[in-house]
Amino acid sequence: METRRKRNNDSVFKQTLDTTPVKKLKKMSDKIDQMKEVIIENETKCLDLAFAMDCTGSMQSYINEARNNICKIVEEIVASENIDVRLALVEYRDHPPEDTSFVTRCHDFTKSSKTMKGWLSTCSATGGGDTPEAVADALHDLLKLSWREDSTKICVCISDAPPHGLGCTSDGFPEGCPNGIDPVVVSNQLAAEGITLYVAGCEPAIIPYKDFFMAIAHITGGQYVPMRKAQVLSKVIVCGAQEELSLNDLMAEVDAEVRARMQAGEEINDHAVSGFLHNKWTERGQQAVQLQMDNAELNSVQDSPEAKKYSQMKTLAEIKKVFKEKPGRYASFGSHACGRGASLFCKPVSGSTGFGAGGDYSTGTCFGAACSSTFGSVATGVTFAQSSRLVQKAIAKNKK
Repeated sequence: METRRKRNNDSVFKQTLDTTPVKKLKKMSDKIDQMKEVIIENETKCLDLAFAMDCTGSMQSYINEARNNICKIVEEIVASENIDVRLALVEYRDHPPEDTSFVTRCHDFTKSSKTMKGWLSTCSATGGGDTPEAVADALHDLLKLSWREDSTKICVCISDAPPHGLGCTSDGFPEGCPNGIDPVVVSNQLAAEGITLYVAGCEPAIIPYKDFFMAIAHITGGQYVPMRKAQVLSKVIVCGAQEELSLNDLMAEVDAEVRARMQAGEEINDHAVSGFLHNKWTERGQQAVQLQMDNAELNSVQDSPEAKKYSQMKTLAEIKKVFKEKPGRYASFGSHACGRGASLFCKPVSGSTGFGAGGDYSTGTCFGAACSSTFGSVATGVTFAQSSRLVQKAIAKNKK
């Protein structure tokens, strides 16, 4: 009905174009523009928000946080705008014999946060076997969900371990997913469908693989979000959704720019197009919501040459040839060579200067600046990194 009203007004405007005096024509034009703005403001935005949740041994605190706050998360998102929200969940563990319970369990979209809470209530963190998990299978299951065509599509992947086949020294399937699923290929498929991946990286365990996860998030136009404690998960989800809903308002403009260049036979240089759009939006004072950590924009592939390089590769096998575990004090502790098996809530022993060797990781308490990051969102000028992510999305969709 709203759309029909808009078309009728446009039709009346065109029919009287040749017979209406200029001043009256101007008034009619202004009135139509005002009506269009009201229609746009009253339109209900659609958000499809899926979670890919690692359900292996070290993840219980994150499952609990999502379960206990899912209703509040939806309420906060809806409170900011007129939004129709649906939720979905993909649980994942590992392939047998590393884990014999399940590889993935998929729950398609629901409008009920209580239903989502029920799914999370049946989740438990156990098992996992070797260091990598069935990340590729979980990402692939996202493609099977009933995403709405006109929705802002977001998946939050909550993980502390790499996929099989990346080159980890403790990998029961060193050649990759036993089902032949390539997480890099799947990430490009998600991008083509307009599904944005946010990786909530549970640090410190995931730090050696941070560049890989940052790369696959960028492929979809998403972000890697570092988390040291489960209590920040809700804020990350709400603020990340607000940013994507805000950026989605610019997507038609970016699509048009990329499509026009492709139709003109131009070889798309994502950096050049991002710079062009960023300058354009800066000049007109365009603003967008931004998810921030400690009052600053998150790091992106613009800050990591390795992640940028991985994001331009087409397969996991290509990345494996050049992949380097990110160095850091967290790269090898606990029961696994690649950093699994330790608590994500780290408290150093008395006299320790940080969370490195000699720390007591048995506690569930988090102390010190390393664990005190805060998240929030702010309306600010569109940044180059945001422009780059939008261009990445447009390229993926228009190559489809």
